Amino acid sequence: MKFFADTAIIDDIRDLADAGLLDGVTTNPSLIAKSGRNFLEVVAEICGIVEGPVSAEVVALDFEGMMREAEIVRKIADNVAVKLPLTIDGLKACKALTDDGTMVNVTLCFSANQALLAAKAGATFISPFVGRHDDIGFDGMDLIEDIRLIYDNYDFGTEILVASVRHPIHVLQAAKIGADVMTAPPAVIKQLVKHPLTDKGIESFMADWAKTGQTIA
Repeated sequence: MKFFADTAIIDDIRDLADAGLLDGVTTNPSLIAKSGRNFLEVVAEICGIVEGPVSAEVVALDFEGMMREAEIVRKIADNVAVKLPLTIDGLKACKALTDDGTMVNVTLCFSANQALLAAKAGATFISPFVGRHDDIGFDGMDLIEDIRLIYDNYDFGTEILVASVRHPIHVLQAAKIGADVMTAPPAVIKQLVKHPLTDKGIESFMADWAKTGQTIA
């Protein structure tokens, strides 16, 4: 499963990339706003750090506007994936852009039927939001299971990009289901390394090593 970071904070992206944990990055208007930086500049900088797909979202809601903005966004770098909302106009733009060789991430997916439409429109990635699904009383991972089944039934090439990941259990469940990608805030990705027995083991080893009076030099 590929790991994408859901952030526009450059230091966090560099940190994960240096650890070999990053296959791509997803951004959205909210994350760009939190960065406090110019949209085009920050996306360009991210694309220079990460070799994999970097999702950059348009803000227009009509087909013509989406295509105008997509033309600007996809010129930033070869690894940009234009991010589009799951609407009729978004699907029309998805079809036009993917037919032209541009990667497209269709976002704000909350049903398997929506995911089916995105795949038929040629989406490179579909982004179902599991955390927001959980928030309203549904099991977001059930949605991932349904999409995986449908895509496998018809051999769709669209990759399932699990979004709105809130905690390590979401990551584990997505991996067990067979999602292609998960995107999470850097803090959640770093949580995956944590285990109390690992910490306890390190503490014990260091205490025993100190008793030897040795150094490695």
